[in-house]
Amino acid sequence: MRAKIRKHHRELCDRESVVTAAMVRDAFLGFNTHRDTLLCLFDHFNENLKTTVEKQISIVTYQKYVISRNSLYEFLQKRNREDIYLKDISPEFISDYERFLFVDYGYRRNTVMMSMHRFKRIIAMAHDNGWISINPFASYKFQFEATDRGYLSEEELMNLMKHPVECSKMEMARDVFVFSCFTGLSYVDLKGLRDEHIQRSFDGQIWIMIKRQKTSVQSNIPLLPIPRQILEKYNGKCNNGMLLPVPKNEKGNARLKKFGEQCGIATKVTFHLARHTFATLMLAKGVTIETVSKMLGHTNINTTQKYARIINSKVSSDMEILSHKLGKLENVYNLMKAS
Repeated sequence: MRAKIRKHHRELCDRESVVTAAMVRDAFLGFNTHRDTLLCLFDHFNENLKTTVEKQISIVTYQKYVISRNSLYEFLQKRNREDIYLKDISPEFISDYERFLFVDYGYRRNTVMMSMHRFKRIIAMAHDNGWISINPFASYKFQFEATDRGYLSEEELMNLMKHPVECSKMEMARDVFVFSCFTGLSYVDLKGLRDEHIQRSFDGQIWIMIKRQKTSVQSNIPLLPIPRQILEKYNGKCNNGMLLPVPKNEKGNARLKKFGEQCGIATKVTFHLARHTFATLMLAKGVTIETVSKMLGHTNINTTQKYARIINSKVSSDMEILSHKLGKLENVYNLMKAS
C-alpha cells in the first residue's frame, strides 16, 4: 500500500505543479481516473460529447469520435496493452498509430488525418488541463491531400430534373436533392428545416435563415423560385413539422444513385453532391465566392474553395469580359506595331 501511494505521488509530481495529500488520496482510491489514461479520457470526452448531439453537433460527428476511440483501442491491443498512461504517449506512439490506420485499416490519407485530428483534440485537452506537461503532438504535421470533389454540371442537373421517375419515393429523393442544389443545405440541415427557418428578410424577399447543425454558424439563403416551388409541392404533407420529405440518408442515397444511373450521369449522385453542385453553379453564374461562402455557412473562404469549382465556361466568360476592358491597351499595341 505504501509503495502504491508513493507511485501515485511520483506520477502526480511529474504531472502537477502543486501536489496535495488529497490529490494523492484520490489517485490511490481511483478517483479522477479519466485524467490518467488515454482511453479513459477519450471515453470521458465522448460521454460529454454525446450530450450535445442534436443540440451542438450531429450524430455523425459523435459516431466518428467513437470510431476513433475504438481504433485506438485496437491499436493498443495489437501492442498487447489495454490502455496507456497519457504521460507515456510519445511522438513515436503517434506515428505508429498513424501507420496503423494506413496499413491495418486501409484508410486514405484524408481519413487518417481527420482521425489524427480527433486524437490530437483529446491530447490537447489533457495538456490544456495540466494533466500532461508536454504535448506529444507539438511537432506533428497534418498533411491533407487535395481531393477532386464531384459536382453536377448544369446540363446534368437539367437532365436529372426533367427525367421521369419510376416511383414516388424516388421522386421525393430527387426533389430534396434538387432543393439542396439551389440552396446549398446539407442533409442534416434539410432534415431540420422547419417553418421558423423560412422568413421575409430586409429586402422583402423570402429567405432561409438557419443555424447549421454541424458548425452552429448562421446560414442565410435567398429562396429561389425552384426550391420555393418544391416547398409548396410538399406543404402540409410531411410529418414532425418537417418541410421536406427527407428520407433516411442511406436509403435516399441509394435511390439517388439509381436515379443518376438512369439519367446517364457518370458521377455517383448523393445528397452531399448537391452541396458541391450549389457552390459550383453559383460561381459559374457569377456569384462571388464571398457570397457563396456566406450562404454555405462557412467560417472562412478556404473551406468554400474546397467545395467550389471554377469550370472552363466561367473562365472563358471572365476572360472575354477582361478582353473588352483591355480594348484601349490593344489599340495602343496595334498602333505601336503599325509604326
